[in-house]
Amino acid sequence: MGHLVNSTLKDLVVGLDAADTVGVWTTIYTAQLASHGLGAAAAIAMSGIDMALWDIRGKAVGWPVYRLLGGASRPVAAYAGGVALGWSEPGFLVEEVWPLVERGYRAVKLRIGDNPVDDLARISAVRSAFPALEILADANTAYDLEDVRRIAPGLRDQHVGWLEEPFPPHDHRSYAAAARFAGVPLAAGENHYTRFEFHRLIEDGAVSVLQPDLSKSGGLTEVHRIAALASAWKLPLNPHTASTGLNMAATVHLLAATENAGYFEADVSHDNLFRDELVSPAITVRPDGTVLPPEGPGLGVEVDEDFLAAHPVIEGPGFVR
Repeated sequence: MGHLVNSTLKDLVVGLDAADTVGVWTTIYTAQLASHGLGAAAAIAMSGIDMALWDIRGKAVGWPVYRLLGGASRPVAAYAGGVALGWSEPGFLVEEVWPLVERGYRAVKLRIGDNPVDDLARISAVRSAFPALEILADANTAYDLEDVRRIAPGLRDQHVGWLEEPFPPHDHRSYAAAARFAGVPLAAGENHYTRFEFHRLIEDGAVSVLQPDLSKSGGLTEVHRIAALASAWKLPLNPHTASTGLNMAATVHLLAATENAGYFEADVSHDNLFRDELVSPAITVRPDGTVLPPEGPGLGVEVDEDFLAAHPVIEGPGFVR
C-alpha cells in the first residue's frame, strides 16, 4: 500500500485542497476504484490518505476530529479484543480474562474457529467464571455452515453477543443461510471495502453487526457515510480496529460522533509496539470500561518519527493465517 500511495495515488492528490476530504476521496474513487474495482490495496491506501487529511484539518483549526465530525467528548464502551484470547486451554483463557475484567472491561471478544466442540468449551469456561460479562466471538472466517449449525445452540445458551465473520466476506449465500438458524447476531465488515460493499451487506439482511475498519473501508470520510447508511436501517456500528494507535485514535473520534455507535475494539494483544510506541498518548480504557477520544487537535496523537525510522517496512506478507 505504501508503494501505491507514493506512486499512483500521489499523482492523483498532490495539489488538491487538503481540507476537501470529499473531493480528494472522489478523485481517488473516480480514477481507481470506480474503474478498477474495490480492490483491497487501493481502498486501504486511500484510507490512510483520508485519515491524514482529517488530522490536517483538525490541526489547521485547532479542533479534535470528533468536533469536526459533529460529536462531543462522550464515553464510548470498549471491549477487549486483539489477537490474544484465542485457542488456549479453557483454564488458561479464564486466567487471561481476569486482569481485563479487573481493569474495567465489561465485554470481551474470544477467538474461535478451531472446532465447535473446543470453541464452545472455552466460551463456557469464561461464561462460568464471569456470569455478567458480555462475551463476543470471532471465527476469523474459519467456519463452514455445518460448523455454525453445530455451535449455534451453545452460543445461544451462553448468551454470546455476536458471531463474527464465520465465513469469508464474499460468501453471501452462507451468511444468508446461517442467519435463518444461528439465533445469534452475525457480525462482519472488517474485510468489506467502501459503502458500496456495505450497501449489499445491509440489504441482504443477514448481518446485523457492521464492523468497518477505518484503515480498510475508506477512512473517516467513508466510514462516516457507512455509519449514516447503517443508521437508516437502525443498525449499530462496531468498527474493527487495525493494530496501530493511529487507527485506534481515529476510531474513537468517529464513534464519539456517531449516533448509532456500538463498541470500540480495544486491542489487548501482547507486545504491540505500533499501539504503544508509534503514537502518544495511547487510548486508555477507564475503570467503567469506556474510552474517550483524544483532546488534542486533529487525531490528538503525534507520530514518533524516530520509532518509524527504527522500524522500516519489511517486504512480504503482513499477516498469514
